Amino acid sequence: MDAKNRFETKTTFALSRLEWLGFLAVSLVLAFQHLTEIRWGVFLLLFAVIDVIGYLPGAIAFRRRSDRRVPRGCYVAYNTMHSLVTAGVLAGAWALFVRPEWALLALPIHLMGDRALFGNSLKPFGVAFEPQTTPEFRTFEQRYHSAAVSGESAVTRTSVEDTDAVRA
Repeated sequence: MDAKNRFETKTTFALSRLEWLGFLAVSLVLAFQHLTEIRWGVFLLLFAVIDVIGYLPGAIAFRRRSDRRVPRGCYVAYNTMHSLVTAGVLAGAWALFVRPEWALLALPIHLMGDRALFGNSLKPFGVAFEPQTTPEFRTFEQRYHSAAVSGESAVTRTSVEDTDAVRA
Protein backbone atom coordinates (compact mmCIF):
# COMPACT_ATOMS: atom_id res chain seq x y z
CA MET A 1 0.00 0.00 0.00
CA ASP A 2 2.82 2.37 0.88
CA ALA A 3 6.32 2.32 2.32
CA LYS A 4 5.05 2.38 5.92
CA ASN A 5 2.11 -0.04 5.56
CA ARG A 6 3.39 -3.07 3.70
CA PHE A 7 0.22 -5.05 3.27
CA GLU A 8 -2.56 -5.09 0.74
CA THR A 9 -6.30 -5.16 1.11
CA LYS A 10 -8.24 -7.71 -0.94
CA THR A 11 -9.04 -4.96 -3.45
CA THR A 12 -5.50 -3.64 -3.84
CA PHE A 13 -4.21 -7.22 -4.09
CA ALA A 14 -6.74 -7.95 -6.84
CA LEU A 15 -5.69 -4.78 -8.67
CA SER A 16 -2.03 -5.79 -8.44
CA ARG A 17 -2.89 -9.22 -9.82
CA LEU A 18 -4.77 -7.54 -12.65
CA GLU A 19 -1.62 -5.59 -13.54
CA TRP A 20 0.42 -8.81 -13.55
CA LEU A 21 -2.26 -10.39 -15.74
CA GLY A 22 -1.74 -7.61 -18.27
CA PHE A 23 1.98 -8.37 -18.42
CA LEU A 24 1.21 -12.08 -18.71
CA ALA A 25 -1.15 -11.39 -21.61
CA VAL A 26 1.50 -9.36 -23.44
CA SER A 27 4.06 -12.14 -22.94
CA LEU A 28 1.62 -14.80 -24.15
CA VAL A 29 0.62 -12.77 -27.21
CA LEU A 30 4.29 -12.36 -28.13
CA ALA A 31 4.86 -16.09 -27.66
CA PHE A 32 1.89 -16.97 -29.86
CA GLN A 33 3.04 -14.52 -32.52
CA HIS A 34 6.43 -16.25 -32.58
CA LEU A 35 5.43 -19.88 -31.96
CA THR A 36 7.50 -21.21 -34.85
CA GLU A 37 10.58 -19.23 -33.75
CA ILE A 38 10.63 -20.51 -30.17
CA ARG A 39 13.15 -23.21 -29.33
CA TRP A 40 10.83 -25.24 -27.13
CA GLY A 41 13.57 -27.15 -25.30
CA VAL A 42 15.10 -23.85 -24.18
CA PHE A 43 11.65 -22.45 -23.33
CA LEU A 44 10.82 -25.47 -21.14
CA LEU A 45 14.24 -25.37 -19.47
CA LEU A 46 13.92 -21.68 -18.62
CA PHE A 47 10.32 -22.12 -17.48
CA ALA A 48 11.17 -25.09 -15.25
CA VAL A 49 14.46 -23.90 -13.74
CA ILE A 50 12.63 -21.25 -11.71
CA ASP A 51 10.70 -23.89 -9.75
CA VAL A 52 13.30 -26.66 -9.84
CA ILE A 53 15.74 -24.43 -7.98
CA GLY A 54 13.38 -21.98 -6.30
CA TYR A 55 10.27 -23.90 -5.29
CA LEU A 56 10.71 -27.67 -5.19
CA PRO A 57 13.35 -27.84 -2.41
CA GLY A 58 11.17 -25.77 -0.08
CA ALA A 59 7.98 -27.58 -1.05
CA ILE A 60 9.60 -30.94 -0.36
CA ALA A 61 11.01 -29.74 2.98
CA PHE A 62 7.62 -28.31 3.95
CA ARG A 63 5.84 -31.61 3.27
CA ARG A 64 8.48 -33.82 4.91
CA ARG A 65 8.67 -32.01 8.24
CA SER A 66 5.87 -32.49 10.72
CA ASP A 67 6.36 -28.94 12.06
CA ARG A 68 6.29 -27.57 8.46
CA ARG A 69 9.40 -25.46 9.17
CA VAL A 70 11.55 -24.83 6.11
CA PRO A 71 15.22 -23.76 6.18
CA ARG A 72 15.75 -20.06 5.42
CA GLY A 73 17.85 -21.05 2.41
CA CYS A 74 14.68 -22.36 0.75
CA TYR A 75 13.07 -18.92 1.11
CA VAL A 76 16.20 -17.28 -0.30
CA ALA A 77 16.23 -19.72 -3.25
CA TYR A 78 12.53 -19.12 -3.88
CA ASN A 79 12.83 -15.34 -3.74
CA THR A 80 15.97 -15.31 -5.87
CA MET A 81 14.49 -17.49 -8.60
CA HIS A 82 11.09 -15.75 -8.54
CA SER A 83 12.60 -12.28 -8.76
CA LEU A 84 12.07 -10.15 -11.84
CA VAL A 85 15.63 -8.89 -11.32
CA THR A 86 17.02 -12.44 -11.51
CA ALA A 87 14.91 -13.11 -14.61
CA GLY A 88 16.25 -9.93 -16.21
CA VAL A 89 19.85 -10.85 -15.42
CA LEU A 90 19.33 -14.39 -16.71
CA ALA A 91 17.67 -13.17 -19.90
CA GLY A 92 20.38 -10.57 -20.43
CA ALA A 93 23.17 -13.08 -19.89
CA TRP A 94 21.45 -15.59 -22.19
CA ALA A 95 21.02 -12.98 -24.91
CA LEU A 96 24.65 -11.87 -24.52
CA PHE A 97 26.34 -15.27 -24.28
CA VAL A 98 23.94 -17.50 -26.24
CA ARG A 99 21.62 -15.34 -28.33
CA PRO A 100 18.50 -13.20 -27.99
CA GLU A 101 15.53 -15.43 -28.63
CA TRP A 102 11.80 -15.76 -28.11
CA ALA A 103 12.26 -18.71 -25.74
CA LEU A 104 13.24 -16.14 -23.12
CA LEU A 105 9.53 -15.33 -22.85
CA ALA A 106 9.35 -18.40 -20.59
CA LEU A 107 10.70 -16.23 -17.77
CA PRO A 108 8.01 -13.52 -17.70
CA ILE A 109 5.31 -16.06 -18.55
CA HIS A 110 6.26 -18.12 -15.49
CA LEU A 111 6.67 -15.17 -13.13
CA MET A 112 3.59 -13.26 -14.31
CA GLY A 113 1.57 -16.49 -14.20
CA ASP A 114 2.62 -17.07 -10.59
CA ARG A 115 1.67 -13.54 -9.62
CA ALA A 116 -1.50 -13.09 -11.69
CA LEU A 117 -3.03 -16.56 -11.63
CA PHE A 118 -1.88 -17.88 -8.25
CA GLY A 119 -1.30 -14.65 -6.30
CA ASN A 120 2.24 -15.73 -5.40
CA SER A 121 5.04 -13.25 -5.05
CA LEU A 122 8.14 -13.25 -2.87
CA LYS A 123 8.02 -15.11 0.46
CA PRO A 124 8.89 -13.44 3.78
CA PHE A 125 10.72 -15.60 6.33
CA GLY A 126 7.97 -15.22 8.95
CA VAL A 127 5.22 -17.05 7.05
CA ALA A 128 4.78 -20.70 6.13
CA PHE A 129 6.48 -21.74 2.89
CA GLU A 130 3.13 -22.85 1.51
CA PRO A 131 0.31 -20.29 1.75
CA GLN A 132 -1.44 -20.29 5.11
CA THR A 133 -3.02 -17.32 6.86
CA THR A 134 -1.24 -16.57 10.13
CA PRO A 135 -3.50 -15.94 13.14
CA GLU A 136 -1.84 -12.53 13.60
CA PHE A 137 -2.66 -11.47 10.06
CA ARG A 138 -6.24 -12.76 10.36
CA THR A 139 -6.69 -10.65 13.53
CA PHE A 140 -5.12 -7.60 11.88
CA GLU A 141 -7.30 -8.03 8.77
CA GLN A 142 -10.45 -8.25 10.89
CA ARG A 143 -9.51 -5.11 12.84
CA TYR A 144 -8.61 -3.26 9.66
CA HIS A 145 -11.85 -4.30 7.92
CA SER A 146 -13.90 -3.32 10.97
CA ALA A 147 -12.29 0.14 11.03
CA ALA A 148 -12.79 0.59 7.28
CA VAL A 149 -16.47 -0.39 7.46
CA SER A 150 -17.09 2.05 10.30
CA GLY A 151 -15.37 4.81 8.31
CA GLU A 152 -12.74 5.10 10.99
CA SER A 153 -9.03 5.30 10.25
CA ALA A 154 -7.26 2.07 11.11
CA VAL A 155 -4.46 4.21 12.56
CA THR A 156 -6.89 6.03 14.88
CA ARG A 157 -8.55 2.79 15.96
CA THR A 158 -5.21 1.12 16.66
CA SER A 159 -3.96 4.14 18.61
CA VAL A 160 -7.14 4.19 20.74
CA GLU A 161 -7.00 0.42 21.34
CA ASP A 162 -3.29 0.59 22.23
CA THR A 163 -4.00 3.47 24.67
CA ASP A 164 -6.88 1.49 26.22
CA ALA A 165 -4.63 -1.56 26.57
CA VAL A 166 -1.98 0.52 28.36
CA ARG A 167 -4.63 1.89 30.77
CA ALA A 168 -5.92 -1.60 31.59
